[in-house]
Amino acid sequence: MSQKSGRPERSQDSDTPEPAKSDTLLIHGVSEDGRDLAVLRAREDRIEAGVVRRLKEGEAIHGELVKLKPRPEFPLLCDVEVELASPASKAASAPRKLSHGGPAQVATPSYRANWDAIWSKKPKSSAPN
Repeated sequence: MSQKSGRPERSQDSDTPEPAKSDTLLIHGVSEDGRDLAVLRAREDRIEAGVVRRLKEGEAIHGELVKLKPRPEFPLLCDVEVELASPASKAASAPRKLSHGGPAQVATPSYRANWDAIWSKKPKSSAPN
């Protein structure tokens, strides 16, 4: 116990897990056809506006695949569990590797050939005009 606070001290190398990050979603509207939900999502110290759609067999998934757990005291407020992360978020968090060393190649061979055709020095002829 700490003598100053009277609370037990935590060791720096303890195996206690960090508290789970809060990820909540508030449903605040429904589309005209009743299939989509307009939502506000609070996660990682930011608030995002978005739309939640049902999965449809054979259609692409845009964004994350999430599972919503409504809270008993207020069903329009849900806890979010990410089932499948968005490919865009994975790509943004992963460092990109170049397929070659050095800076990016911005000029193609045809670009270089045309550049040389326009801007290269033409040999001077010895004949007058």
